[in-house]
Amino acid sequence: MRWREGRRSENIEDRRGMRPSRGFKIGGLGILLVVGVGWLMGGDPLQILQLLTQTQVTSVDQTPMGPQAPAGYSEEADFVAVVLADTEDSWSELFAARGQRYQPPRLVLFSEAVQSACGLNSAAVGPFYCPLDSQVYIDLSFFRDLHQRFGAPGDFAQAYVIAHEVGHHVQNLLGIAEQVHGLRRQASEAEANALSVRQELQADCYAGVWGHTANRERNLLEPGDVEEGLAAAAAIGDDRLQRQRAGTVNPESWTHGSSEQRVEWLRRGLESGRLDACDTFQGL
Repeated sequence: MRWREGRRSENIEDRRGMRPSRGFKIGGLGILLVVGVGWLMGGDPLQILQLLTQTQVTSVDQTPMGPQAPAGYSEEADFVAVVLADTEDSWSELFAARGQRYQPPRLVLFSEAVQSACGLNSAAVGPFYCPLDSQVYIDLSFFRDLHQRFGAPGDFAQAYVIAHEVGHHVQNLLGIAEQVHGLRRQASEAEANALSVRQELQADCYAGVWGHTANRERNLLEPGDVEEGLAAAAAIGDDRLQRQRAGTVNPESWTHGSSEQRVEWLRRGLESGRLDACDTFQGL
C-alpha cells in the first residue's frame, strides 16, 4: 500500500499501557458485536462474558501499567492513523453522494484490555466496534496474530481489518445495526446467527467499497494488495477457524460467514465501490 504520504487521522485515542477499571453493564447490541468477534478469534465466550458483566461502576478511569507501557509512536500505530484517515475521506465522499454527512468514529488503541461503553473487553476478542460509543478498538498485537496465527500477512490485510470495523460504524450510522439487533431479539439462535453472518459480510463488503474508493481517488493500492485482503478474509472464515479449533464445521453456529463468503463479499465491494452492491440482507 502507498500509505506513508497519507494524512493522519486525529480521531485516535491511545490507551496502550493503561489498565482499565472494571465496568459498565453492557447493552444487548453491544454484547452481540463484541462476543461475536471474540468467538471468531478463538476466544472463550464464557471468559469474555465474565469480563463484560463485572460489577457496575460509575467511572472509566484508566491507570498506568508502569514500565511495560509502550512508547507513544510505532509504525503500526502510524499505519492505523493513515488508514483511519483514508476511511474518513472515502466515506465522507460516499455519504455526500447520498446527500448525507459522514460522522467518523474514534479509534482507540489499547493493550491487553480496555473499557468501552460495551463493557470491559479483553484483547482476546480481537478488534471490535462498539455501537454504544461509536468507537473502534484495536490491540495492535492482533496484527501479529493475523500474520503468525492466521497466516495472512501484509499491510492491506491489516487495513482490511480496520476497514471492516469502520464498516460496522457505517451500518450504525445507516440504522442497519439497530434493525438487525431488533430482528435478532425475535429470532431463534440459528436465525440470530444467520443475521449476524449477513451483518458481518456486509461489513466485509463495505471494507471493499472503501478499498475501491481509496484506490480510485488516491491510488492507494499496489500490486498484490487485493490478494492480501482476500487472503485475510479467507483466513478468518468461520469454517476454517472451526476446523482449526475442533476439527469439525457447524454452519448453524457461524456468526461471521465462511471463508468463501467473506472473500466473495469483500471482492464485491472492491470491484463495485458501491454501497448498493453490499445488500447481504436481500430477501429478508
